Amino acid sequence: MLAAQAILPIFALIVLGYLLGWRQWLTAESAAGLANITFKLFMPTLLFAGIAKAPLAQGLSPVLLLAYYVPVLLVFFLVNLLAHWRRGTATPLGLVAAFSNNVLVGIPLIASLMGNDGLLYVFAILVFHSLTLFSLQSFYAAFGSHERVDARALLKNLANPMIIGLALGALLNLSGLSVPDSLWRAVTWLGQAALPCALIVLGASLSRYRLRPTAEAWGVALVKLLLFPALVWWFSGQLSGLNDTARSVLVLLAACPSGVNVMAFARTAQDSRSVSAAISLSTLLAALSLPLWMLLVGF
Repeated sequence: MLAAQAILPIFALIVLGYLLGWRQWLTAESAAGLANITFKLFMPTLLFAGIAKAPLAQGLSPVLLLAYYVPVLLVFFLVNLLAHWRRGTATPLGLVAAFSNNVLVGIPLIASLMGNDGLLYVFAILVFHSLTLFSLQSFYAAFGSHERVDARALLKNLANPMIIGLALGALLNLSGLSVPDSLWRAVTWLGQAALPCALIVLGASLSRYRLRPTAEAWGVALVKLLLFPALVWWFSGQLSGLNDTARSVLVLLAACPSGVNVMAFARTAQDSRSVSAAISLSTLLAALSLPLWMLLVGF
């Protein structure tokens, strides 16, 4: 019952966004505007507010980061190695398999299940998530395809509004300063707009991709939804110092579908087809696989 209560609102809003995009009630231009304000204002504000009042010493544990990022890197490199061997050039498929949609799906999922206690660990993972994986993909694409490393793209990862929101929230937390209640109420209101808007944007963006599930797309989606969270579940169990809440959060983050912003790394028509199919398929199948992982970790 708890799994259904957590999953249904998330996928209901994704489906709503899909229908709005499919019927053109939310045009591409309108969706782009909504995405801009969501990811440049609403979502950074949510992250800022969350980490500003979080117990940082507990969340930014080296064991927590190891438990998540060792499996991340393993999946990233293994899938890229196999895909590179098959195609003879760099692809973004390893990124698709390793990059979870922790913002659009992970935050509302963990918030529904665990509240602020769980979100602390989500924020800790998000501090390094895009920066680590997008930088790795940029280097891999450059060397694997004999392209030039795009230093501006790497710096842009650091200037991501969501990373800035997390950094500012951490600074406020460590400074010990307090924000007036009236101002904090405005911050809270902006943050509350983040999750519904983000899920509608996700659905609208998926409506632009056709689901053409090749064997390659099926393989990447199954690695993302089954192998990756299984590795996190196993590896986190080998480490001491992780409580049950932290371990559950890491497994559920790994079990989230692939992030749609991975599409930015598709360089060829073949990559675009493979990546869009894998993202769409992983999002569809996550409605079935996420409740199973929730049961495994005790929800």
